[in-house]
Amino acid sequence: MNKETERIKIGIPGFDELVDKGVPKGFSILFSGGCGTGKTIFCLHSMKYACSKGEKCLYISFEESPERLKQHMRNFGWKPDEYEEKGLMKIKRLDSFSVSRDVEALFHKAKGELLIEKEMLDLIPSGFKPDRIFIDSITALAVAFAQREEAYRFYMEQLFRYLEKLETSCFLISETEEAPDKLSISGVEEFLADGVFVFYNVRKGSSRQRALEVLKLRGTPHLNRIVPFDIMNKGISIKSEERIFE
Repeated sequence: MNKETERIKIGIPGFDELVDKGVPKGFSILFSGGCGTGKTIFCLHSMKYACSKGEKCLYISFEESPERLKQHMRNFGWKPDEYEEKGLMKIKRLDSFSVSRDVEALFHKAKGELLIEKEMLDLIPSGFKPDRIFIDSITALAVAFAQREEAYRFYMEQLFRYLEKLETSCFLISETEEAPDKLSISGVEEFLADGVFVFYNVRKGSSRQRALEVLKLRGTPHLNRIVPFDIMNKGISIKSEERIFE
């Protein structure tokens, strides 16, 4: 008899109704969407939920500072300082250009044939074993690899392999155009990811409505429609019964 897949809840009101039984534990999920569509808040809200349930979370930022991300959480009444004190949450900022330079040197040395050295992908702080990892954003990495697409693809392939071996649920943000034809800069990320959630900011007359869809989730039944959501004073609320387009 096959062992049933262990699953996790995203923990955002309305979202878990979109996915049958939850997201498989250990999956890498790509959050793809334009600027201002709510991807970072979605990640922070999900991290708050996981920490409140006693799970350990690591947030890796290539853009915003740890203090600014924690302030975003405080603005919604969440408790990042408490989670840090309990050892449930760590926020780590990395320099995307330093990563790109190191990878470029190794890529030329290895000619794409060797794995990236473990130390270069050692994203996890010593003594900390996260249940969930959030990376914000891989687009910042892609920009740092400008004009070196082959080296970037090499790094992405190794990064996804590394995340898979960790057996940790991972959520990676990709910045796209407002109405994305491509879900990432190179196109390789959505192929490597186990799931893709697409975020929108749809113009309706003189206003806009944020929305999302579960575009891909391997081996998991899910609702196939774009649903609206709001960012309120307590975080994100998804209207899973509604449609953004009729």
